[in-house]
Amino acid sequence: MAITQDDLHSAAQLLASAASVREAAASWRASHPEQRVVVVDAMDMRGETAALRCGARSIYLATSTGHCWAITEQPEEATALILTQD
Repeated sequence: MAITQDDLHSAAQLLASAASVREAAASWRASHPEQRVVVVDAMDMRGETAALRCGARSIYLATSTGHCWAITEQPEEATALILTQD
């Protein structure tokens, strides 16, 4: 399921207000079970461009056709959110 601009905006608000990145991910999963969200170390995303930055936290968009994951800057292509904290 594609990520909409509204989803991205809501995720950013949640990420900015949550006590931790893991708490934000758990809340997102609970309210959007049809979407994937993962938390990774910020170092794992070095060299990639975040879709949004929320202070020290970032949201990346990912897409997959089944086997491999790729970072995308296009929300309509994205099927998952990747959250990090510096």
